[in-house]
Amino acid sequence: MELWPGAWTVLLLLFLLLLFLLPALWFCSPSAKYFFKMGFYNGWILFLAVLAIPVCAVRGRNVENMKILRLMLLHIKYLYGIRVEVRGAHHFPPSQPYVVVSNHQSSLDLLGMMEVLPSRCVPIAKRELLWAGSAGLACWLAGVIFIDRKRTGDAINVMSEVAQTLLTQDVRVWVFPEGTRNHNGSMLPFKRGAFHLAVQAQVPIVPIVMSSYQDFYCKKERRFTSGRCQVRVLPPVPTEGLIPDDVPALADRVRHSMLTVFREISTDGRGGGDYLKKPGVVAEAQL
Repeated sequence: MELWPGAWTVLLLLFLLLLFLLPALWFCSPSAKYFFKMGFYNGWILFLAVLAIPVCAVRGRNVENMKILRLMLLHIKYLYGIRVEVRGAHHFPPSQPYVVVSNHQSSLDLLGMMEVLPSRCVPIAKRELLWAGSAGLACWLAGVIFIDRKRTGDAINVMSEVAQTLLTQDVRVWVFPEGTRNHNGSMLPFKRGAFHLAVQAQVPIVPIVMSSYQDFYCKKERRFTSGRCQVRVLPPVPTEGLIPDDVPALADRVRHSMLTVFREISTDGRGGGDYLKKPGVVAEAQL
């Protein structure tokens, strides 16, 4: 089917209009800039995953493939002018399995995670990520552990298998115990799965805190600029001798220490900045 001559003119005019509008929206509308940046961020990750899949497929599903994903993703912070500062990396146990727990603010957490991700460490992610196109396949090849949070029985079985994997294959796992992204500049109550896992395997917990993104990123305000984020690795918390009944107190103690550090690094001029000025955040941070 051929287009009549006038249709080509209309298409050309629409194309020229688009070329004019995009730069205008970029410079005049912070909201448009936010959507452009987030669209590119997600699209670029999907594209990088396409490149990573053939390389990772050589090994098959293997936690060592996470090194490939990390290498391919490290540059993204430079594209967005985000400086990631890591402190306390010496706290990682050098030669044993452990469970990493970290706060979860947005998809930008990937930048901090890749900056500090230890060897043979894979995230535990919701099962929906497995169906996220090329990214899901790349994550599967890298050994990412998927759980169905809606089916509690299956999730418990998976966590029991992970506990065995930690010990037999010298693997570390990364868990976001809040269970979902939190855009409010604080921390949600922790779910206890990661702590049950650590107690069952009798391995230490390594808390990692990422400072608030509020000075350069805010989903509610549609704001995404350049900025600075600090990632703090805290001393490992031992679980030897603990039993399941100790898990609630353990989770509360770890959350309190992480929240204290979160306040500190989010207000010291190195990340987060003004998040404590938001109503309700101060009271939560002081709990």
